[in-house]
Amino acid sequence: MNGVLVSAWAMTVIVAVRYLATSGLFAWLTARVRPGHYAGLDRQIRSEIGWSLATAAIYGVPAGVVAWGWQERGWTRIYTDPHALPLWWMPVSLLLYLFIHDTWFYWTHRWMHRPAVFRRIHAIHHASRPPTAWAAMNFHPVEAAVVSLLIPALVFAIPIHVAVLGLVLLVMTVMGVTNHMGWEMFPRALVHSRAGNWLITASHHHRHHEQYRCNYGLYFRFWDRLCGTDKGLSAP
Repeated sequence: MNGVLVSAWAMTVIVAVRYLATSGLFAWLTARVRPGHYAGLDRQIRSEIGWSLATAAIYGVPAGVVAWGWQERGWTRIYTDPHALPLWWMPVSLLLYLFIHDTWFYWTHRWMHRPAVFRRIHAIHHASRPPTAWAAMNFHPVEAAVVSLLIPALVFAIPIHVAVLGLVLLVMTVMGVTNHMGWEMFPRALVHSRAGNWLITASHHHRHHEQYRCNYGLYFRFWDRLCGTDKGLSAP
């Protein structure tokens, strides 16, 4: 039991430090590239950081339990030998995890925009007006649990190399922050390219924070386009 608790505590600290480092880096970049962009938002940013640090525990505890179970009990399908499965499985598993996560996020996100659920849960996230680099994990505890439990569950079902899992978490973290910065950091040539038409960046997600009932995806625009909820790009 002590091992599980230590692992859960350690993972909570790791998630919190990862959040502070990543959001801090992009907030610093915003101050350099767009001076004054977050002017007057000090109170909002303090609230975003407070909720996000609480979210770190909700992310960290199940992740810590899973990490302990993988190392001590062999519970999961995480593997370390790159040759344990065909090498082509590594990029396939990356895309599969991202697609499943994006699907889960899209449909739970749409559910959170039902009026009663929005008022009780999701309104905390939308209190960020406009969102900042600190808002990526600014969630009510129920939303944090819904968002956080999928990846730990997937490692029990779908084999993934530990380095690829780290890449999934890196993509999740960076896109979560950059999509909320309130301005587009990626070049226009990418955002408006054929590939960019299927990827979500700040220009796409900012419109969600402007209009609420559209642009629900996390990584890809697939479900938004398929379901008619893609309302194009904003100009943050």
